[in-house]
Amino acid sequence: MKKLINRYFYLFYIFLGAFILAFGMYNIHSRTIITEGGIWGIELLLFNWFKISPAITAPLLDGTCYLMGVVFLGKEFIIKSLAGTLGYSAFYALLEQFPPLLPDLDSIPIAAAVIGALFVGIGAGIVVRQGGACAGDDALALVISKKLHIKISRAYLFTDITVLLLSLSYIPFQQIAYSLVTVLLSGWIIEKVQNFNKKEPVGAVLS
Repeated sequence: MKKLINRYFYLFYIFLGAFILAFGMYNIHSRTIITEGGIWGIELLLFNWFKISPAITAPLLDGTCYLMGVVFLGKEFIIKSLAGTLGYSAFYALLEQFPPLLPDLDSIPIAAAVIGALFVGIGAGIVVRQGGACAGDDALALVISKKLHIKISRAYLFTDITVLLLSLSYIPFQQIAYSLVTVLLSGWIIEKVQNFNKKEPVGAVLS
C-alpha cells in the first residue's frame, strides 16, 4: 500500500512539473525571441524554422537522449521520464487550444528571460527531483553530471551553449544575451529545486 501511495505521489509531482514547464514554454518562450537550450531549444528552433509544434517534436527528440538514460540511470528513470515527457506534450497540446494567458513579453526581453527561466527551472526541477525528466536534455545533463561528477547546472550549460549558437539563425546576436540569462538561471533553479531539503525522492521505489 505504501509503495502504491508513493507511486501516486511521484506521478502527481511529475505531472505538476510538466504542466508548469509546458505553461512557461507556451506562454513565454514560443512567443518571444528568448529561447532555451538543450532539447527545448531545438524544439523552438524547429518551431521557428518549420512551425512544427513541440507537442510533436518533443517525444521524437527525447527518445534518442533517453537511450543514454537507460544505460546510465536505469529503468526507474525511464519510467518516470516517460510520464514527464508524455505529460509535457499533452499539456502543451492542451494549452495550444487556448489563447495565451500571459501578456506578450516580446518587447521586454529581460522580463521574458527571467520569468521564462522561473517556469522552466521550477517545472523541470520538480520532475528531476523525482528522478525523472521532461526532456532529453534533462537525461543528458543527468548522465553528464553523474559520469563527470559535476554539478547539474554545469552539465546543462554544456549543452545549452551549443543550442544557443544554433539559435543565432533566427535570433539576433544581441538577443542571445537574454537567452543566456534564461539558461543560466533555469539551470541554477533546477539544481536548487532538485536538492532543496532533499532526503529521498518521493516514490523512489517502483518495484
